[in-house]
Amino acid sequence: MTLPAPPPEESTPAAAGLGDEVFLGLFVACYNESGNIVGTLETVVAAATKTVPSYEVVVVDDCSKDSSVAEVREFMARHPELPIRLIINSRNQGIAHNYAEAAFRSRGEWYRMICGDNVESEETLTTIFASIGGADVLIPYYVKHPGRAWHRRALSKTYTALVNLISGNRLRYYNGMPVTRRFSAMRWHSNSHGFGFQADLVTRLLALGATHQEVGVIGRERAGGRSHAMTFRNFASVAHSLQNILIRRISKALYGQC
Repeated sequence: MTLPAPPPEESTPAAAGLGDEVFLGLFVACYNESGNIVGTLETVVAAATKTVPSYEVVVVDDCSKDSSVAEVREFMARHPELPIRLIINSRNQGIAHNYAEAAFRSRGEWYRMICGDNVESEETLTTIFASIGGADVLIPYYVKHPGRAWHRRALSKTYTALVNLISGNRLRYYNGMPVTRRFSAMRWHSNSHGFGFQADLVTRLLALGATHQEVGVIGRERAGGRSHAMTFRNFASVAHSLQNILIRRISKALYGQC
């Protein structure tokens, strides 16, 4: 069986001229984010420029049906000095697949996902980026999140409590897009397909003895468009991740293996 070729990649001159490794690799997830994706890139660039010695941005468009790709290309054309690369999937692959794919295609020592809906402010990203290096895993959590619906808050608290119960951890939040070393995302990436992969990865790294630091940030809701978080794929991913975490903890208790 022949494996499919990786999707083609476009890059700015600055990205093409990067060396073998940069300090921070940023995967920007994009799926039908017209009207949001350019603001996301502007925010990411502003925060990274202020806080880290070097970075690159890998945008993965997951077969968007809107003008997201055109907007990213136009932004790249206006800013050839920025280290931005664009990967366009010919079919929808899902957030966890793209997270792993972008890790292999990135050149960062450290690695983080950024959602393309521009929900993280420059202040939030600056706080997170400035903390890189303090531990093996940086785990953001919301000190406050104005505008978030009550049912979203309730689901988030329930999910966090379940993951803590199953894993034995005592973290404040699991869906805050952690910062890890890139090789961790490459070596230990999850086989989940939705947002549940983050808890799967974090709990596995902690079970393997990784140090962690929780970073408090302020959340905000997306300015426009529909959120992709409340989907069947993501609920299935959460169930899959909880199962993986439970099996891993039982395996460690019985056999000392993760």
